Amino acid sequence: MAQDQYAQQDPRTQYPRPEEQRGQEQEHPGSGAGMSPKPDHGEESYRGSGRLTGRRAIITGGDSGIGRAVAIAFAREGADVLLSYLPEEQRDAEATAEVVRAAGRTAVLVPGDVREEEQCGRIVAEAVRGLGGVDVLVNNAAYQMAQEGGLLDITTEQFDRVLKTNLYAMFWLCKAAVPHLRPGSSIINTSSIQAFQPSPELLDYATTKGAIVNFTKGLAQDLAGKGIRVNSVAPGPVWTPLIPATMPAEKVSSFGGQTPLGRAAQPAELAPPFVFFASQESSYVTGEVLAVTGGQPIT
Repeated sequence: MAQDQYAQQDPRTQYPRPEEQRGQEQEHPGSGAGMSPKPDHGEESYRGSGRLTGRRAIITGGDSGIGRAVAIAFAREGADVLLSYLPEEQRDAEATAEVVRAAGRTAVLVPGDVREEEQCGRIVAEAVRGLGGVDVLVNNAAYQMAQEGGLLDITTEQFDRVLKTNLYAMFWLCKAAVPHLRPGSSIINTSSIQAFQPSPELLDYATTKGAIVNFTKGLAQDLAGKGIRVNSVAPGPVWTPLIPATMPAEKVSSFGGQTPLGRAAQPAELAPPFVFFASQESSYVTGEVLAVTGGQPIT
Protein backbone atom coordinates (compact mmCIF):
# COMPACT_ATOMS: atom_id res chain seq x y z
CA MET A 1 0.00 0.00 0.00
CA ALA A 2 1.28 3.46 -0.89
CA GLN A 3 2.31 5.78 1.97
CA ASP A 4 0.99 8.92 0.27
CA GLN A 5 1.33 10.46 -3.18
CA TYR A 6 4.49 12.34 -2.19
CA ALA A 7 6.62 9.55 -0.69
CA GLN A 8 9.15 8.12 -3.15
CA GLN A 9 8.51 4.43 -3.85
CA ASP A 10 9.26 1.76 -6.42
CA PRO A 11 6.33 2.02 -8.87
CA ARG A 12 6.67 -1.66 -9.76
CA THR A 13 5.95 -2.91 -6.26
CA GLN A 14 4.09 -0.20 -4.35
CA TYR A 15 0.79 -1.92 -5.20
CA PRO A 16 -0.24 -5.57 -5.81
CA ARG A 17 0.89 -7.26 -9.02
CA PRO A 18 -1.28 -9.56 -11.18
CA GLU A 19 -0.24 -12.72 -9.31
CA GLU A 20 -1.88 -11.24 -6.21
CA GLN A 21 -5.22 -10.79 -7.99
CA ARG A 22 -7.45 -13.81 -7.59
CA GLY A 23 -9.52 -14.82 -10.58
CA GLN A 24 -12.93 -13.40 -9.74
CA GLU A 25 -16.14 -12.25 -11.32
CA GLN A 26 -18.98 -10.03 -10.14
CA GLU A 27 -22.36 -9.05 -11.44
CA HIS A 28 -22.31 -5.66 -13.15
CA PRO A 29 -21.78 -2.93 -11.95
CA GLY A 30 -19.65 -4.62 -9.30
CA SER A 31 -18.44 -3.32 -5.94
CA GLY A 32 -15.03 -2.55 -4.50
CA ALA A 33 -16.04 -4.28 -1.28
CA GLY A 34 -16.07 -7.63 -3.08
CA MET A 35 -12.66 -7.25 -4.71
CA SER A 36 -9.41 -8.87 -3.64
CA PRO A 37 -7.10 -7.11 -3.19
CA LYS A 38 -9.17 -4.12 -2.16
CA PRO A 39 -8.67 -1.09 -4.44
CA ASP A 40 -6.88 1.93 -3.00
CA HIS A 41 -8.96 5.04 -3.67
CA GLY A 42 -6.73 7.22 -1.53
CA GLU A 43 -8.67 6.75 1.69
CA GLU A 44 -5.39 6.38 3.60
CA SER A 45 -2.88 7.51 0.98
CA TYR A 46 -4.05 10.81 -0.53
CA ARG A 47 -2.85 13.96 1.24
CA GLY A 48 -4.35 17.27 0.13
CA SER A 49 -2.80 20.73 0.10
CA GLY A 50 -5.65 23.15 -0.66
CA ARG A 51 -5.23 23.18 -4.43
CA LEU A 52 -9.00 23.19 -5.07
CA THR A 53 -10.20 25.31 -2.17
CA GLY A 54 -13.72 26.59 -2.82
CA ARG A 55 -14.26 24.63 -6.06
CA ARG A 56 -17.55 22.83 -6.74
CA ALA A 57 -17.30 19.65 -8.79
CA ILE A 58 -19.63 17.19 -10.50
CA ILE A 59 -18.19 13.67 -10.73
CA THR A 60 -20.12 11.03 -12.67
CA GLY A 61 -19.46 7.43 -11.75
CA GLY A 62 -18.42 8.88 -8.40
CA ASP A 63 -19.37 5.91 -6.24
CA SER A 64 -16.31 3.71 -6.79
CA GLY A 65 -13.14 3.20 -8.83
CA ILE A 66 -11.61 6.27 -10.44
CA GLY A 67 -14.64 8.38 -9.55
CA ARG A 68 -14.31 7.65 -5.85
CA ALA A 69 -10.58 8.36 -5.94
CA VAL A 70 -11.20 11.70 -7.66
CA ALA A 71 -13.92 12.60 -5.16
CA ILE A 72 -11.63 11.87 -2.22
CA ALA A 73 -8.74 13.82 -3.73
CA PHE A 74 -10.94 16.78 -4.65
CA ALA A 75 -12.42 16.91 -1.15
CA ARG A 76 -9.02 16.78 0.51
CA GLU A 77 -7.89 19.55 -1.81
CA GLY A 78 -10.82 21.70 -0.61
CA ALA A 79 -13.62 21.07 -3.13
CA ASP A 80 -17.27 20.23 -2.55
CA VAL A 81 -18.57 17.46 -4.79
CA LEU A 82 -21.70 16.04 -6.35
CA LEU A 83 -21.59 12.29 -6.94
CA SER A 84 -23.61 10.83 -9.81
CA TYR A 85 -24.09 7.04 -9.85
CA LEU A 86 -26.50 4.22 -10.65
CA PRO A 87 -29.16 3.53 -7.96
CA GLU A 88 -27.80 0.01 -7.40
CA GLU A 89 -24.48 1.57 -6.37
CA GLN A 90 -26.02 3.47 -3.44
CA ARG A 91 -23.95 1.74 -0.76
CA ASP A 92 -20.65 2.53 -2.50
CA ALA A 93 -21.77 6.12 -3.11
CA GLU A 94 -22.61 6.61 0.56
CA ALA A 95 -19.20 5.23 1.54
CA THR A 96 -17.54 7.73 -0.80
CA ALA A 97 -19.65 10.56 0.61
CA GLU A 98 -18.58 9.65 4.15
CA VAL A 99 -14.92 10.16 3.23
CA VAL A 100 -15.73 13.47 1.51
CA ARG A 101 -17.61 14.72 4.56
CA ALA A 102 -14.84 13.55 6.87
CA ALA A 103 -12.60 15.96 4.94
CA GLY A 104 -14.98 18.76 5.94
CA ARG A 105 -16.55 19.15 2.50
CA THR A 106 -20.09 18.90 1.15
CA ALA A 107 -21.21 15.77 -0.73
CA VAL A 108 -24.42 15.80 -2.76
CA LEU A 109 -25.65 12.38 -3.93
CA VAL A 110 -27.69 12.08 -7.13
CA PRO A 111 -28.58 8.52 -8.17
CA GLY A 112 -29.86 7.85 -11.67
CA ASP A 113 -28.92 6.66 -15.14
CA VAL A 114 -26.96 9.16 -17.25
CA ARG A 115 -28.28 7.48 -20.40
CA GLU A 116 -31.30 9.75 -19.96
CA GLU A 117 -30.88 13.40 -21.02
CA GLU A 118 -33.30 14.49 -18.30
CA GLN A 119 -31.08 12.88 -15.66
CA CYS A 120 -28.02 14.72 -16.96
CA GLY A 121 -29.89 18.01 -16.68
CA ARG A 122 -30.99 17.07 -13.17
CA ILE A 123 -27.38 16.39 -12.12
CA VAL A 124 -26.30 19.89 -13.11
CA ALA A 125 -29.40 21.46 -11.52
CA GLU A 126 -28.74 19.62 -8.25
CA ALA A 127 -25.12 20.79 -8.27
CA VAL A 128 -26.22 24.40 -8.69
CA ARG A 129 -28.78 24.00 -5.93
CA GLY A 130 -26.75 21.91 -3.50
CA LEU A 131 -23.26 23.32 -4.08
CA GLY A 132 -24.12 26.84 -5.16
CA GLY A 133 -22.66 26.42 -8.64
CA VAL A 134 -20.29 24.36 -10.76
CA ASP A 135 -16.56 24.92 -11.36
CA VAL A 136 -15.45 21.44 -12.47
CA LEU A 137 -17.25 18.77 -14.48
CA VAL A 138 -15.67 15.30 -14.46
CA ASN A 139 -17.25 13.03 -17.08
CA ASN A 140 -16.13 9.68 -15.74
CA ALA A 141 -19.14 7.33 -15.87
CA ALA A 142 -18.61 4.54 -18.38
CA TYR A 143 -19.92 1.13 -19.39
CA GLN A 144 -18.00 -1.73 -20.97
CA MET A 145 -18.63 -5.43 -21.41
CA ALA A 146 -15.92 -7.57 -23.00
CA GLN A 147 -17.08 -9.87 -25.81
CA GLU A 148 -14.54 -12.51 -26.78
CA GLY A 149 -16.03 -12.80 -30.27
CA GLY A 150 -15.51 -9.13 -30.98
CA LEU A 151 -17.86 -7.46 -33.45
CA LEU A 152 -20.12 -10.46 -34.03
CA ASP A 153 -20.78 -10.88 -30.30
CA ILE A 154 -21.62 -7.21 -29.62
CA THR A 155 -25.38 -6.82 -29.65
CA THR A 156 -27.19 -3.69 -30.73
CA GLU A 157 -28.50 -3.41 -27.16
CA GLN A 158 -24.97 -3.40 -25.75
CA PHE A 159 -23.70 -1.01 -28.42
CA ASP A 160 -26.52 1.39 -27.59
CA ARG A 161 -25.81 1.20 -23.86
CA VAL A 162 -22.09 1.84 -24.33
CA LEU A 163 -22.64 4.86 -26.59
CA LYS A 164 -25.38 6.34 -24.42
CA THR A 165 -23.36 5.98 -21.21
CA ASN A 166 -19.96 7.00 -22.55
CA LEU A 167 -20.79 9.58 -25.24
CA TYR A 168 -24.35 10.86 -25.07
CA ALA A 169 -24.12 11.52 -21.34
CA MET A 170 -20.87 13.47 -21.77
CA PHE A 171 -22.49 15.59 -24.50
CA TRP A 172 -25.64 16.24 -22.47
CA LEU A 173 -23.74 17.04 -19.25
CA CYS A 174 -21.38 19.45 -20.98
CA LYS A 175 -24.28 21.19 -22.68
CA ALA A 176 -26.15 21.54 -19.38
CA ALA A 177 -23.09 22.61 -17.39
CA VAL A 178 -21.41 25.15 -19.68
CA PRO A 179 -23.95 27.96 -19.02
CA HIS A 180 -23.03 27.68 -15.31
CA LEU A 181 -19.23 27.53 -15.73
CA ARG A 182 -17.20 30.68 -15.11
CA PRO A 183 -13.85 31.63 -16.65
CA GLY A 184 -11.25 29.43 -14.97
CA SER A 185 -13.60 26.43 -14.81
CA SER A 186 -12.62 23.04 -16.11
CA ILE A 187 -14.14 20.02 -17.86
CA ILE A 188 -12.25 16.73 -17.52
CA ASN A 189 -13.23 13.69 -19.59
CA THR A 190 -12.06 10.16 -18.88
CA SER A 191 -10.84 8.54 -22.10
CA SER A 192 -8.61 5.44 -22.17
CA ILE A 193 -5.61 3.75 -23.73
CA GLN A 194 -8.34 1.93 -25.67
CA ALA A 195 -8.70 5.10 -27.74
CA PHE A 196 -5.22 4.43 -29.13
CA GLN A 197 -4.80 0.66 -28.74
CA PRO A 198 -8.30 -0.78 -29.23
CA SER A 199 -8.90 -4.36 -28.11
CA PRO A 200 -11.23 -6.35 -30.39
CA GLU A 201 -13.25 -7.66 -27.44
CA LEU A 202 -13.87 -4.04 -26.35
CA LEU A 203 -14.54 -2.64 -29.82
CA ASP A 204 -17.63 -0.63 -28.86
CA TYR A 205 -16.02 0.73 -25.68
CA ALA A 206 -12.79 1.60 -27.51
CA THR A 207 -14.79 3.42 -30.19
CA THR A 208 -16.38 5.68 -27.58
CA LYS A 209 -13.04 6.38 -25.93
CA GLY A 210 -11.58 7.48 -29.25
CA ALA A 211 -14.56 9.77 -29.71
CA ILE A 212 -14.01 11.23 -26.23
CA VAL A 213 -10.47 12.24 -27.22
CA ASN A 214 -11.80 13.95 -30.34
CA PHE A 215 -14.65 15.59 -28.43
CA THR A 216 -12.20 16.89 -25.83
CA LYS A 217 -9.94 18.50 -28.40
CA GLY A 218 -12.84 20.09 -30.29
CA LEU A 219 -14.68 21.32 -27.20
CA ALA A 220 -11.46 22.82 -25.84
CA GLN A 221 -11.29 25.06 -28.91
CA ASP A 222 -14.99 25.86 -28.66
CA LEU A 223 -14.80 26.97 -25.01
CA ALA A 224 -11.38 28.63 -24.95
CA GLY A 225 -13.03 31.96 -25.73
CA LYS A 226 -15.08 31.59 -22.53
CA GLY A 227 -12.00 30.87 -20.42
CA ILE A 228 -13.11 27.27 -19.82
CA ARG A 229 -10.50 24.54 -20.20
CA VAL A 230 -11.26 21.00 -21.43
CA ASN A 231 -8.82 18.09 -20.98
CA SER A 232 -8.83 14.32 -20.73
CA VAL A 233 -7.15 11.66 -18.61
CA ALA A 234 -6.46 8.41 -20.49
CA PRO A 235 -6.00 5.51 -18.05
CA GLY A 236 -4.44 2.20 -18.88
CA PRO A 237 -5.49 -0.83 -16.81
CA VAL A 238 -6.94 0.25 -13.45
CA TRP A 239 -8.06 -2.06 -10.63
CA THR A 240 -11.74 -1.06 -10.32
CA PRO A 241 -15.03 -2.99 -9.88
CA LEU A 242 -15.58 -2.69 -13.63
CA ILE A 243 -12.84 -5.29 -14.19
CA PRO A 244 -14.30 -8.34 -12.37
CA ALA A 245 -17.79 -7.18 -13.42
CA THR A 246 -17.05 -7.15 -17.16
CA MET A 247 -14.20 -9.62 -17.75
CA PRO A 248 -13.84 -13.39 -17.35
CA ALA A 249 -11.97 -14.58 -14.27
CA GLU A 250 -8.94 -15.84 -16.18
CA LYS A 251 -8.36 -12.35 -17.64
CA VAL A 252 -8.79 -10.73 -14.25
CA SER A 253 -5.94 -12.90 -12.93
CA SER A 254 -3.48 -11.39 -15.40
CA PHE A 255 -4.99 -7.91 -15.64
CA GLY A 256 -2.34 -5.19 -15.87
CA GLY A 257 0.57 -7.59 -16.36
CA GLN A 258 1.18 -6.40 -19.92
CA THR A 259 2.33 -2.93 -18.84
CA PRO A 260 6.06 -2.07 -18.56
CA LEU A 261 5.52 -1.53 -14.82
CA GLY A 262 3.99 -5.00 -14.64
CA ARG A 263 0.78 -4.22 -12.80
CA ALA A 264 -2.55 -2.42 -12.97
CA ALA A 265 -2.91 1.05 -11.52
CA GLN A 266 -4.85 1.66 -8.35
CA PRO A 267 -7.60 4.31 -8.55
CA ALA A 268 -5.63 6.57 -6.20
CA GLU A 269 -2.89 6.83 -8.83
CA LEU A 270 -5.38 8.37 -11.28
CA ALA A 271 -6.53 11.13 -8.93
CA PRO A 272 -3.53 13.52 -9.20
CA PRO A 273 -3.95 14.14 -12.96
CA PHE A 274 -7.60 15.09 -12.37
CA VAL A 275 -6.54 17.43 -9.58
CA PHE A 276 -3.96 18.99 -11.89
CA PHE A 277 -6.50 19.62 -14.67
CA ALA A 278 -9.03 21.03 -12.18
CA SER A 279 -6.53 23.36 -10.51
CA GLN A 280 -5.11 26.72 -11.49
CA GLU A 281 -1.73 25.03 -11.99
CA SER A 282 -2.89 23.87 -15.43
CA SER A 283 -4.14 27.31 -16.48
CA TYR A 284 -2.39 27.14 -19.88
CA VAL A 285 -3.34 23.52 -20.61
CA THR A 286 -6.43 22.76 -22.66
CA GLY A 287 -7.30 20.18 -25.31
CA GLU A 288 -4.73 17.76 -23.90
CA VAL A 289 -4.81 14.04 -23.14
CA LEU A 290 -2.70 12.88 -20.19
CA ALA A 291 -1.88 9.16 -20.36
CA VAL A 292 -1.67 7.21 -17.09
CA THR A 293 -0.84 3.82 -18.56
CA GLY A 294 2.04 2.25 -16.64
CA GLY A 295 4.41 2.94 -19.52
CA GLN A 296 2.26 1.79 -22.46
CA PRO A 297 2.54 4.36 -25.29
CA ILE A 298 -0.65 5.95 -26.58
CA THR A 299 0.69 6.91 -30.02
